[in-house]
Amino acid sequence: MLSRMLNKAVRPAMSGGAVCANTRTRQFSTVLDEMRLAVDKNQAVPTAFTEYFSDGHVTVRGALNLTLYEEFERDPLLFLLGEEVAQYNGAYKISKGLWDKYGDSRVIDTPITEMGFTGVGIGAALNGLHPIVEFMSFNFSMQAIDQVVNSAGKLRYMSGGTINVPITFRGPNGAAKAVGAQHSQDFSSWYSQCPGLKVTAVYDVEDARQLFKACIRDPDPCLLLENEMMYGAKFAVNDEWFNAAEYAPATIGKARIMKSGTDLTIASHGRMVQFALDAAKELESTYGVSVEVINNRTLRPFDRDTNIESVKKTHRLVYVEEGWPQCGVAAEVCAIMMESEAFNFLDAPVERVCGIDVPMPYCPNLEEMVLPSVKDIVSAAKRTLSL
Repeated sequence: MLSRMLNKAVRPAMSGGAVCANTRTRQFSTVLDEMRLAVDKNQAVPTAFTEYFSDGHVTVRGALNLTLYEEFERDPLLFLLGEEVAQYNGAYKISKGLWDKYGDSRVIDTPITEMGFTGVGIGAALNGLHPIVEFMSFNFSMQAIDQVVNSAGKLRYMSGGTINVPITFRGPNGAAKAVGAQHSQDFSSWYSQCPGLKVTAVYDVEDARQLFKACIRDPDPCLLLENEMMYGAKFAVNDEWFNAAEYAPATIGKARIMKSGTDLTIASHGRMVQFALDAAKELESTYGVSVEVINNRTLRPFDRDTNIESVKKTHRLVYVEEGWPQCGVAAEVCAIMMESEAFNFLDAPVERVCGIDVPMPYCPNLEEMVLPSVKDIVSAAKRTLSL
Protein backbone atom coordinates (compact mmCIF):
# COMPACT_ATOMS: atom_id res chain seq x y z
CA MET A 1 0.00 0.00 0.00
CA LEU A 2 2.77 2.42 0.95
CA SER A 3 4.56 1.80 -2.34
CA ARG A 4 1.40 2.55 -4.31
CA MET A 5 0.82 5.79 -2.40
CA LEU A 6 4.38 6.96 -2.84
CA ASN A 7 4.30 6.13 -6.52
CA LYS A 8 1.33 8.46 -6.85
CA ALA A 9 3.12 11.18 -4.92
CA VAL A 10 6.42 10.94 -6.76
CA ARG A 11 5.48 10.20 -10.36
CA PRO A 12 3.46 12.90 -12.15
CA ALA A 13 0.40 11.79 -14.07
CA MET A 14 0.86 11.71 -17.84
CA SER A 15 -1.78 12.49 -20.43
CA GLY A 16 -0.98 12.33 -24.12
CA GLY A 17 2.75 12.50 -23.30
CA ALA A 18 2.40 15.70 -21.23
CA VAL A 19 1.88 16.28 -17.54
CA CYS A 20 -1.78 16.89 -16.71
CA ALA A 21 -1.94 19.44 -13.88
CA ASN A 22 -5.50 18.66 -12.83
CA THR A 23 -4.87 14.94 -12.62
CA ARG A 24 -1.67 15.57 -10.68
CA THR A 25 -3.51 17.74 -8.15
CA ARG A 26 -6.23 15.12 -7.67
CA GLN A 27 -3.64 12.38 -7.20
CA PHE A 28 -1.75 14.48 -4.67
CA SER A 29 -4.91 15.12 -2.62
CA THR A 30 -5.66 11.39 -2.70
CA VAL A 31 -2.17 10.62 -1.43
CA LEU A 32 -2.61 12.87 1.60
CA ASP A 33 -5.98 11.30 2.37
CA GLU A 34 -4.53 7.81 2.09
CA MET A 35 -1.60 8.73 4.31
CA ARG A 36 -3.98 10.12 6.93
CA LEU A 37 -5.93 6.87 6.83
CA ALA A 38 -2.72 4.86 7.14
CA VAL A 39 -1.63 6.87 10.17
CA ASP A 40 -5.06 6.36 11.79
CA LYS A 41 -4.63 2.61 11.27
CA ASN A 42 -1.10 2.69 12.74
CA GLN A 43 0.39 1.60 9.42
CA ALA A 44 3.98 2.47 8.53
CA VAL A 45 4.35 5.76 6.65
CA PRO A 46 7.25 8.20 6.21
CA THR A 47 7.91 10.03 9.48
CA ALA A 48 7.02 13.44 8.05
CA PHE A 49 3.36 12.50 7.52
CA THR A 50 2.92 11.34 11.11
CA GLU A 51 4.48 14.56 12.36
CA TYR A 52 2.45 16.79 10.06
CA PHE A 53 -0.89 15.21 10.86
CA SER A 54 -0.09 15.65 14.56
CA ASP A 55 0.55 19.40 14.72
CA GLY A 56 1.19 20.83 11.23
CA HIS A 57 4.96 20.72 11.66
CA VAL A 58 7.74 18.51 10.29
CA THR A 59 11.14 17.92 11.84
CA VAL A 60 14.43 17.94 9.95
CA ARG A 61 14.56 14.20 10.69
CA GLY A 62 11.15 13.77 9.08
CA ALA A 63 12.15 15.79 6.01
CA LEU A 64 15.26 13.69 5.45
CA ASN A 65 13.28 10.48 5.93
CA LEU A 66 10.60 11.57 3.45
CA THR A 67 13.25 12.51 0.90
CA LEU A 68 14.76 9.04 1.14
CA TYR A 69 11.36 7.46 0.44
CA GLU A 70 10.68 9.78 -2.50
CA GLU A 71 14.09 9.32 -4.08
CA PHE A 72 14.08 5.54 -3.57
CA GLU A 73 10.80 5.42 -5.49
CA ARG A 74 12.11 7.72 -8.21
CA ASP A 75 15.48 6.02 -8.74
CA PRO A 76 15.73 2.20 -8.62
CA LEU A 77 19.55 2.47 -8.71
CA LEU A 78 19.64 4.36 -5.42
CA PHE A 79 20.71 2.55 -2.27
CA LEU A 80 21.80 3.41 1.28
CA LEU A 81 24.66 1.92 3.25
CA GLY A 82 26.14 2.63 6.65
CA GLU A 83 26.23 1.55 10.26
CA GLU A 84 22.84 0.54 11.70
CA VAL A 85 20.86 2.03 8.79
CA ALA A 86 18.74 -1.10 8.20
CA GLN A 87 16.89 -3.03 10.94
CA TYR A 88 17.75 -0.38 13.54
CA ASN A 89 16.36 2.37 11.25
CA GLY A 90 19.53 4.45 11.56
CA ALA A 91 21.24 5.81 14.65
CA TYR A 92 19.04 8.92 14.40
CA LYS A 93 16.07 7.20 12.70
CA ILE A 94 16.63 8.99 9.40
CA SER A 95 16.16 5.72 7.50
CA LYS A 96 13.16 4.59 9.53
CA GLY A 97 11.03 2.09 7.61
CA LEU A 98 13.29 1.89 4.55
CA TRP A 99 14.67 -1.58 5.24
CA ASP A 100 11.17 -2.94 5.87
CA LYS A 101 10.08 -1.65 2.47
CA TYR A 102 13.16 -2.11 0.27
CA GLY A 103 15.08 -4.90 1.97
CA ASP A 104 18.75 -5.85 2.19
CA SER A 105 19.62 -5.10 -1.42
CA ARG A 106 18.97 -1.36 -1.07
CA VAL A 107 19.38 -0.65 2.66
CA ILE A 108 22.65 -2.19 3.75
CA ASP A 109 24.10 -2.45 7.25
CA THR A 110 27.89 -2.30 7.27
CA PRO A 111 30.62 -3.18 9.75
CA ILE A 112 32.23 -0.36 11.72
CA THR A 113 34.77 0.39 9.00
CA GLU A 114 34.23 3.78 7.38
CA MET A 115 37.16 3.43 5.00
CA GLY A 116 35.81 0.08 3.81
CA PHE A 117 32.15 0.88 3.22
CA THR A 118 32.96 4.30 1.75
CA GLY A 119 35.17 2.54 -0.78
CA VAL A 120 32.36 0.07 -1.51
CA GLY A 121 30.04 3.01 -2.18
CA ILE A 122 32.51 4.69 -4.53
CA GLY A 123 33.05 1.43 -6.38
CA ALA A 124 29.29 1.01 -6.76
CA ALA A 125 29.01 4.57 -8.12
CA LEU A 126 31.70 3.80 -10.69
CA ASN A 127 29.65 0.82 -11.83
CA GLY A 128 26.40 2.66 -12.50
CA LEU A 129 24.67 2.66 -9.11
CA HIS A 130 23.73 5.70 -7.02
CA PRO A 131 24.86 5.16 -3.42
CA ILE A 132 24.16 7.19 -0.31
CA VAL A 133 26.84 6.66 2.33
CA GLU A 134 25.72 7.51 5.85
CA PHE A 135 28.35 8.44 8.43
CA MET A 136 27.00 8.04 11.95
CA SER A 137 29.00 11.22 12.52
CA PHE A 138 31.18 13.16 10.13
CA ASN A 139 33.84 12.89 12.81
CA PHE A 140 34.08 9.25 11.76
CA SER A 141 34.51 10.26 8.13
CA MET A 142 38.13 11.00 9.03
CA GLN A 143 38.64 7.24 8.77
CA ALA A 144 37.53 7.52 5.12
CA ILE A 145 38.89 10.93 4.13
CA ASP A 146 41.27 9.41 1.57
CA GLN A 147 38.31 7.72 -0.13
CA VAL A 148 36.17 10.88 -0.07
CA VAL A 149 38.80 13.43 -1.11
CA ASN A 150 41.21 11.42 -3.26
CA SER A 151 39.02 8.72 -4.82
CA ALA A 152 35.55 10.28 -5.15
CA GLY A 153 36.67 13.90 -5.33
CA LYS A 154 39.42 13.66 -7.94
CA LEU A 155 38.40 10.94 -10.41
CA ARG A 156 36.46 13.25 -12.72
CA TYR A 157 39.43 15.62 -13.06
CA MET A 158 42.02 12.85 -13.36
CA SER A 159 39.98 11.12 -16.07
CA GLY A 160 39.65 14.25 -18.16
CA GLY A 161 35.96 14.50 -17.36
CA THR A 162 35.11 11.00 -18.58
CA ILE A 163 34.34 9.46 -15.16
CA ASN A 164 31.65 10.73 -12.81
CA VAL A 165 31.15 9.53 -9.26
CA PRO A 166 27.43 10.02 -8.42
CA ILE A 167 27.57 9.48 -4.66
CA THR A 168 26.17 11.30 -1.62
CA PHE A 169 27.91 11.33 1.75
CA ARG A 170 25.61 12.41 4.58
CA GLY A 171 25.34 12.45 8.37
CA PRO A 172 25.51 14.73 11.41
CA ASN A 173 28.29 17.32 11.47
CA GLY A 174 29.44 19.61 14.26
CA ALA A 175 28.75 19.62 17.96
CA ALA A 176 25.90 17.74 19.58
CA LYS A 177 25.68 17.84 23.39
CA ALA A 178 28.43 16.67 25.72
CA VAL A 179 29.94 14.11 23.36
CA GLY A 180 33.53 15.28 23.78
CA ALA A 181 36.27 16.70 21.61
CA GLN A 182 36.55 13.78 19.19
CA HIS A 183 32.83 13.77 18.32
CA SER A 184 32.12 17.52 18.14
CA GLN A 185 34.05 18.92 15.20
CA ASP A 186 32.62 20.97 12.35
CA PHE A 187 34.04 19.81 9.03
CA SER A 188 32.47 22.54 6.89
CA SER A 189 35.77 24.19 6.06
CA TRP A 190 37.70 20.90 5.80
CA TYR A 191 35.65 19.48 2.95
CA SER A 192 34.66 22.75 1.29
CA GLN A 193 38.34 23.43 0.58
CA CYS A 194 38.59 20.38 -1.70
CA PRO A 195 38.07 20.76 -5.47
CA GLY A 196 35.91 18.01 -6.92
CA LEU A 197 33.48 17.84 -4.00
CA LYS A 198 30.16 19.66 -3.67
CA VAL A 199 29.43 20.54 -0.04
CA THR A 200 26.05 21.51 1.37
CA ALA A 201 24.87 22.32 4.91
CA VAL A 202 21.36 21.72 6.28
CA TYR A 203 19.48 24.16 8.49
CA ASP A 204 15.72 23.52 8.23
CA VAL A 205 13.23 21.20 6.50
CA GLU A 206 13.51 23.12 3.23
CA ASP A 207 17.27 22.64 3.20
CA ALA A 208 16.92 19.02 4.23
CA ARG A 209 14.56 18.15 1.41
CA GLN A 210 15.87 20.41 -1.35
CA LEU A 211 19.58 19.88 -0.72
CA PHE A 212 19.25 16.12 -0.23
CA LYS A 213 17.39 15.78 -3.52
CA ALA A 214 20.01 17.94 -5.26
CA CYS A 215 22.88 15.86 -3.88
CA ILE A 216 21.26 12.56 -4.83
CA ARG A 217 20.56 13.69 -8.39
CA ASP A 218 23.95 15.34 -8.97
CA PRO A 219 26.44 13.42 -11.13
CA ASP A 220 29.36 14.33 -8.85
CA PRO A 221 30.26 13.48 -5.22
CA CYS A 222 28.23 15.56 -2.78
CA LEU A 223 28.35 16.00 0.98
CA LEU A 224 25.22 16.75 3.00
CA LEU A 225 26.30 18.15 6.37
CA GLU A 226 23.49 17.82 8.89
CA ASN A 227 23.45 18.53 12.64
CA GLU A 228 22.26 16.22 15.39
CA MET A 229 20.85 19.13 17.41
CA MET A 230 18.59 20.08 14.49
CA TYR A 231 17.11 16.64 13.79
CA GLY A 232 14.24 17.24 16.22
CA ALA A 233 13.70 20.90 15.30
CA LYS A 234 10.15 21.50 14.03
CA PHE A 235 9.13 23.75 11.16
CA ALA A 236 5.63 24.60 9.93
CA VAL A 237 4.66 23.29 6.48
CA ASN A 238 1.44 22.96 4.49
CA ASP A 239 -0.20 20.29 2.34
CA GLU A 240 1.56 21.46 -0.81
CA TRP A 241 4.95 20.86 0.81
CA PHE A 242 4.31 17.13 0.39
CA ASN A 243 3.68 17.38 -3.35
CA ALA A 244 6.85 15.66 -4.54
CA ALA A 245 6.00 16.21 -8.21
CA GLU A 246 6.20 19.97 -7.70
CA TYR A 247 9.05 20.06 -5.17
CA ALA A 248 12.24 21.04 -6.98
CA PRO A 249 15.73 20.24 -5.69
CA ALA A 250 17.96 23.11 -4.58
CA THR A 251 20.37 24.72 -6.99
CA ILE A 252 23.79 23.71 -5.72
CA GLY A 253 25.90 26.86 -5.58
CA LYS A 254 23.05 29.21 -4.62
CA ALA A 255 22.58 30.74 -1.18
CA ARG A 256 19.17 31.30 0.39
CA ILE A 257 18.12 34.69 1.73
CA MET A 258 16.16 33.94 4.90
CA LYS A 259 15.28 37.55 5.64
CA SER A 260 15.79 40.83 3.83
CA GLY A 261 17.29 43.89 5.49
CA THR A 262 19.13 47.14 4.79
CA ASP A 263 21.45 47.95 7.72
CA LEU A 264 23.46 44.80 8.37
CA THR A 265 24.08 41.37 6.81
CA ILE A 266 24.41 38.34 9.06
CA ALA A 267 25.45 35.28 7.06
CA SER A 268 25.90 31.72 8.25
CA HIS A 269 25.31 28.07 7.40
CA GLY A 270 23.89 24.96 9.01
CA ARG A 271 22.62 25.09 12.58
CA MET A 272 24.03 28.58 13.13
CA VAL A 273 21.43 30.04 10.76
CA GLN A 274 18.90 29.79 13.61
CA PHE A 275 21.25 31.73 15.87
CA ALA A 276 21.60 34.38 13.16
CA LEU A 277 17.81 34.68 12.83
CA ASP A 278 17.40 34.96 16.60
CA ALA A 279 20.10 37.65 16.77
CA ALA A 280 18.44 39.54 13.91
CA LYS A 281 15.16 39.50 15.79
CA GLU A 282 16.80 40.90 18.92
CA LEU A 283 18.68 43.59 17.00
CA GLU A 284 15.51 44.74 15.29
CA SER A 285 13.34 44.74 18.41
CA THR A 286 15.92 46.37 20.69
CA TYR A 287 17.87 48.68 18.39
CA GLY A 288 15.68 49.09 15.31
CA VAL A 289 18.34 47.59 13.04
CA SER A 290 17.17 46.12 9.72
CA VAL A 291 19.07 42.84 9.32
CA GLU A 292 19.48 40.67 6.23
CA VAL A 293 20.14 36.99 7.00
CA ILE A 294 21.82 34.73 4.43
CA ASN A 295 21.85 30.95 4.65
CA ASN A 296 24.93 29.78 2.74
CA ARG A 297 23.55 26.30 2.37
CA THR A 298 26.04 25.48 -0.37
CA LEU A 299 29.63 25.85 0.80
CA ARG A 300 31.23 24.51 -2.36
CA PRO A 301 30.59 25.94 -4.86
CA PHE A 302 30.12 29.06 -2.73
CA ASP A 303 27.63 31.74 -3.74
CA ARG A 304 29.91 34.76 -3.81
CA ASP A 305 27.43 36.93 -5.69
CA THR A 306 24.58 36.76 -3.15
CA ASN A 307 26.91 37.63 -0.28
CA ILE A 308 28.64 40.42 -2.17
CA GLU A 309 25.39 42.01 -3.33
CA SER A 310 24.00 41.91 0.19
CA VAL A 311 27.06 43.67 1.60
CA LYS A 312 26.88 46.29 -1.16
CA LYS A 313 23.36 47.00 0.10
CA THR A 314 23.89 46.87 3.89
CA HIS A 315 27.57 47.95 4.05
CA ARG A 316 28.24 45.67 7.03
CA LEU A 317 28.74 41.95 7.55
CA VAL A 318 28.86 39.51 10.44
CA TYR A 319 29.62 35.86 9.60
CA VAL A 320 28.67 33.14 12.07
CA GLU A 321 30.34 29.72 12.01
CA GLU A 322 30.32 26.88 14.51
CA GLY A 323 33.80 25.76 13.46
CA TRP A 324 37.19 27.09 14.46
CA PRO A 325 38.22 30.54 13.19
CA GLN A 326 41.56 29.67 11.57
CA CYS A 327 41.13 28.85 7.86
CA GLY A 328 37.37 28.61 8.35
CA VAL A 329 34.41 29.43 6.11
CA ALA A 330 34.11 32.81 7.81
CA ALA A 331 37.77 33.52 7.03
CA GLU A 332 37.10 32.73 3.36
CA VAL A 333 34.12 35.08 3.32
CA CYS A 334 36.28 37.83 4.84
CA ALA A 335 38.78 37.30 2.00
CA ILE A 336 35.99 37.48 -0.57
CA MET A 337 34.89 40.83 0.82
CA MET A 338 38.46 42.16 0.72
CA GLU A 339 39.16 40.93 -2.81
CA SER A 340 35.86 41.91 -4.47
CA GLU A 341 33.96 45.09 -5.21
CA ALA A 342 32.23 44.65 -1.87
CA PHE A 343 35.31 46.13 -0.17
CA ASN A 344 34.48 49.61 -1.48
CA PHE A 345 31.02 49.38 0.08
CA LEU A 346 32.06 48.32 3.58
CA ASP A 347 31.51 50.93 6.30
CA ALA A 348 33.11 48.76 8.99
CA PRO A 349 35.38 45.71 9.19
CA VAL A 350 33.76 42.31 8.73
CA GLU A 351 33.12 40.59 12.07
CA ARG A 352 33.50 36.85 12.62
CA VAL A 353 31.68 34.86 15.30
CA CYS A 354 33.21 31.39 15.46
CA GLY A 355 33.76 28.53 17.84
CA ILE A 356 36.59 29.14 20.31
CA ASP A 357 39.96 27.84 19.07
CA VAL A 358 40.17 24.85 21.45
CA PRO A 359 39.13 21.18 21.35
CA MET A 360 35.53 20.84 22.51
CA PRO A 361 35.19 20.36 26.30
CA TYR A 362 33.04 17.49 27.56
CA CYS A 363 31.41 19.55 30.30
CA PRO A 364 28.13 21.05 28.97
CA ASN A 365 28.73 24.39 30.71
CA LEU A 366 32.14 24.76 29.12
CA GLU A 367 30.77 23.54 25.79
CA GLU A 368 28.28 26.40 25.77
CA MET A 369 31.13 28.85 26.33
CA VAL A 370 33.03 27.45 23.32
CA LEU A 371 30.18 27.55 20.80
CA PRO A 372 28.82 30.79 19.28
CA SER A 373 25.73 32.22 20.96
CA VAL A 374 23.06 34.74 20.07
CA LYS A 375 24.67 37.09 22.61
CA ASP A 376 28.00 36.81 20.77
CA ILE A 377 26.35 37.63 17.44
CA VAL A 378 24.50 40.63 18.86
CA SER A 379 27.76 41.92 20.38
CA ALA A 380 29.56 41.58 17.05
CA ALA A 381 26.71 43.35 15.28
CA LYS A 382 26.80 46.20 17.77
CA ARG A 383 30.54 46.60 17.20
CA THR A 384 30.17 46.83 13.44
CA LEU A 385 27.23 49.23 13.86
CA SER A 386 29.04 51.30 16.52
CA LEU A 387 26.13 50.87 18.91
